[in-house]
Amino acid sequence: MSRVAPTEVRTVTCVGAGVIGGGWVAYFLAKGYRVVAWDPAEDAEQRLRHLVDAAWPALTELGLAAGASVDHLTVVDTLAEACAQADFVQESAPEDLELKRTLLADISAATPPDVVISSSTSGYGMTEMATRAEHAERLVVGHPFNPPYLIPLVEVVGGEATSPEVVSWTADFFRHAGKSVIEMKREVPGFVANRLQEALWREALHMVENGEATVEEIDLSITDGPGLRWALQGPMLTFHLAGGQGGMAHMLDHFGPSLLSPWTRLEAPELTPELRDAVVEGCEREADGRSIDDLVAERDRGVIAVLRALGRA
Repeated sequence: MSRVAPTEVRTVTCVGAGVIGGGWVAYFLAKGYRVVAWDPAEDAEQRLRHLVDAAWPALTELGLAAGASVDHLTVVDTLAEACAQADFVQESAPEDLELKRTLLADISAATPPDVVISSSTSGYGMTEMATRAEHAERLVVGHPFNPPYLIPLVEVVGGEATSPEVVSWTADFFRHAGKSVIEMKREVPGFVANRLQEALWREALHMVENGEATVEEIDLSITDGPGLRWALQGPMLTFHLAGGQGGMAHMLDHFGPSLLSPWTRLEAPELTPELRDAVVEGCEREADGRSIDDLVAERDRGVIAVLRALGRA
């Protein structure tokens, strides 16, 4: 058997039907795929169909693929039956390393050897999860964000045994399925977005513990502050604009020493010339020819649109 092209996947097997797995099921159904699901819980099918039904109005509003239907969902009794039919497998079991190792080995044994198997893990690397699996070259992380049927981002990264072709194939498949993809070059615990979320989360807990801010103040500081900008341009381009017409280069040269100020409980990396240049060049690539004035206008239009959509302007 040869691996189907990313654009030719027709049947997706979802192993695990909780909040994340069920969200994947709803998403793939909305994109027109046939979905086969398996979960060991006795009430798994009832909970899964309830989740899909609850998500379907939002997915319908976003726009369903031609022929998309909840009737294309089949819930089966065994893992072997689910995996035998797959063109692609998305595993979404609880975040337990021993469970992941055993389950991925079982999935790999039950799935045709050329079918890609992706894990929704939110923190473990595939290198540590694939230790018991045969054909570990086709095991890869495809980390979504909750709810997977609404949040576009998926982080794709392989383990030491994962074939680079499989990483590329998986990224292409998710893009074809309508996702926004970060195709990571190396494993790092928590991937990209969770590490950033975790840094903010830890600092928030410190502030609550020390009586420096309330829960409500912390949430408001993001929803009515930088969160509005991050939805449009992210933290790097946000600081690129903070440098005025000088962009990120001016920002780093002017404010770089403040990295040593005790604004957070996290230690800042040394702002070496190499790090400075990498950040500046990255912003220039992301700007892709857009001037500071262009980016400011784009940001302002976006923030106004978000505020109006939320009924706050």
